[in-house]
Amino acid sequence: MTDTASYIDMLRKFGSDLGLPKLNVDELLQAQKKNIDALGESAKVAAQGAQSVAQKQREVLEAGLREAETLARQYKPLGQIHENVALQTEFARKVFEIAVEGARESASTARQSTTDAVKIIQDRVKQSLEEIRASVRPNKSA
Repeated sequence: MTDTASYIDMLRKFGSDLGLPKLNVDELLQAQKKNIDALGESAKVAAQGAQSVAQKQREVLEAGLREAETLARQYKPLGQIHENVALQTEFARKVFEIAVEGARESASTARQSTTDAVKIIQDRVKQSLEEIRASVRPNKSA
């Protein structure tokens, strides 16, 4: 009794003698495939969220650069000091508002994509537990 089939037969007999439940291997393999698919879908959602955040950060940077360009065009080095200070103050205020709004939108996007990715995994875990329960049947041969 040294071949693999003999060991499997021994384990089956042992399980049968103990009254262990029978497992439907095909159903368990299908469940694992669904688990892997859910992980892939979750990763895809997370990656899309990261892309959205990166795009938003790019938009914020571009908006800041547009504001800097506007300030540079309006700046008159030999002009009135109070006008230049007012322009610089307005520039700083606009850039700050752009940055704050961009950070808020980026955080919201990141939070939503993370929530969506986690929900995919949570739903799959629930389904997987139900599938495992359904695939385990009491051993009636004992």
